[in-house]
Amino acid sequence: VEDCLAKKMEITVSEAEKRTGRNAMNMQETYTAYLIETRAVESQSEGQCGPVDSLWRRYSEFELLRNYLSVTYPHIVVPPLPEKRADFVWHKLSADNMDPDFVERRRIGLENFLLRVASHPVLCQDKIFYSFLTQEGGWKEMVNETGFQLKADSRLKALNATFRVKNPDKRFTELKHYSDELQSVISHLLRVRARVADRLYGVYKVHGNYGRVFSEWSAIEKEMGDGLQSAGHHMDVYAASIDDILEEEEHYADQLKEYLFYAEALRAVCRKHELMQYDLEMAAQDLTSKKQQCEELATGTVRTFSLKGMTSKLFGQETPEQREAKIKVLEEQIQEGEEQLKSKNLEGRDFVKSAWADIERFKEQKNHDLKEALISYAVMQISMCKKGIQVWTNAKECFSKM
Repeated sequence: VEDCLAKKMEITVSEAEKRTGRNAMNMQETYTAYLIETRAVESQSEGQCGPVDSLWRRYSEFELLRNYLSVTYPHIVVPPLPEKRADFVWHKLSADNMDPDFVERRRIGLENFLLRVASHPVLCQDKIFYSFLTQEGGWKEMVNETGFQLKADSRLKALNATFRVKNPDKRFTELKHYSDELQSVISHLLRVRARVADRLYGVYKVHGNYGRVFSEWSAIEKEMGDGLQSAGHHMDVYAASIDDILEEEEHYADQLKEYLFYAEALRAVCRKHELMQYDLEMAAQDLTSKKQQCEELATGTVRTFSLKGMTSKLFGQETPEQREAKIKVLEEQIQEGEEQLKSKNLEGRDFVKSAWADIERFKEQKNHDLKEALISYAVMQISMCKKGIQVWTNAKECFSKM
């Protein structure tokens, strides 16, 4: 998209800083703040280095931004935030959300989130998002003034709609099922990866034992000593390299985790559609009921059993004037209901059209990203295996010279 914000502005989350302050309950807390830096691209194209604007944001502010975007653009698969606390980690990795390695990976994830939003054809044009990037003070007040929280649908209402929609859209039902399956597959993949990482860590570190034994052995051998010492050195280097390798591997895990959380964003679009469909069906049901009441009053016949019908039989009929007044009120309500139904139908069609366009865009992005991440992961595993072969090839040469 040519006019998206990502083309006009360089956006980076350049550093993270541990801070201490007081929360809303006036209790002391420790949190991490992230430095967002932005620079206009135009000034660079003219050969000048434009000024860098910077401001600090907490993770909770990123959450507020995403909640606002999800409520304001219900038809869009809103990019997810990186995890608040580490999940699917191999046992040597800290799950502490203040751990420097975790904070660094979250910094990368938050930058990725901002770039995803800035590259989105619709979200990139949002004024609140632009303020988040450029306006330090008063940003939260701007968000709250939009009243987005009042528009947010409750989970109970969404759950009710899921069970009570009579004519669900087959495409959205399938999409919901797909998002569940995607989440399940990626969760399983991440669990397997964590087990593989544990095993790799063990294999690499045990090579350090080879290094120690060869070095100790070399001390008591005259002719073989140099060869054993050299082989031991290769083993030590190999054992020490695992930390950097697994840190790099964690980056690929984070790419998979992004799509684990994207699955929930897909489901949110499906839930919104169910709610709209449910509202539409309720409005249609209400209109049918009012038309029936109007017809019964006009003809004086009651087709279905009702408490009102029984009451009129027991306590006498209404006067013609009362009946006329009721018919008039019902006719007005019917007209209003028809307008409302027409409007809901139109709104529903617009939602489906916009949502499906964004879902197609998301699918294209997903296929590209996951293909890239899996290829990179495979390349990394190949390079690790080659490193292992090289270490033992070097060790073999050391032993041959003995």
